[in-house]
Amino acid sequence: MAAELLHDRETFTVRRTHVSDMDNAVYLITAKASGEQILIDAADDVEALETLLRAGAEDAEQPASLKLIVTTHAHWDHTRATSELAERTGADVAIGDADAEQLAEERGVTAQRLAHGDRIGVAGVELEVIALRGHTAGSIALATPDETPVLLFTGDSLFPGGIGNTWKDPARFAQLLGDVRSRLFERFDDAIVYPGHGDGTTLAEERPALPEWERRGW
Repeated sequence: MAAELLHDRETFTVRRTHVSDMDNAVYLITAKASGEQILIDAADDVEALETLLRAGAEDAEQPASLKLIVTTHAHWDHTRATSELAERTGADVAIGDADAEQLAEERGVTAQRLAHGDRIGVAGVELEVIALRGHTAGSIALATPDETPVLLFTGDSLFPGGIGNTWKDPARFAQLLGDVRSRLFERFDDAIVYPGHGDGTTLAEERPALPEWERRGW
């Protein structure tokens, strides 16, 4: 699939491609001035991801290089190309602390462990780590906190129409809905949401449905 240009901001661009039969969304942020890149969820298909990197390189004023792969959570469908892409590019890998062991065991990748409130990035782009516990214990979202509107890359924690799968576990559902409500909806008046599968949405569009999500329990 083509590397779709989602945003052309003053200092960076955001491109997206979809891979695999699970319609995994992969996002690439390229800093224009430095050419340094962040890829969110190396889900599958290294060749498609390298096509995405080349498209992002066209947005840069300097030769581009992938510096960081951020994994929103350790589920298998979001990590299949992580090891190979990191080896090919020399990029570092980062993931939420509680999911780091699974990534190491399943993909052989030792990653930087991220905590809620951390700031990560490359020259020209900074992202804030927002822990959204419940889909997995270490699931994270990434925000562009200094941009208007804010961009949120939410992995499998928030989609159009509801939060991520918590497998009918009431405690996990309550944890994830609580995190999504307090750390996203109550913090940001509006933001553009880019989930780990399919198309995006906005907080403004989804906010009226929060009471219904709570009532239905999924």
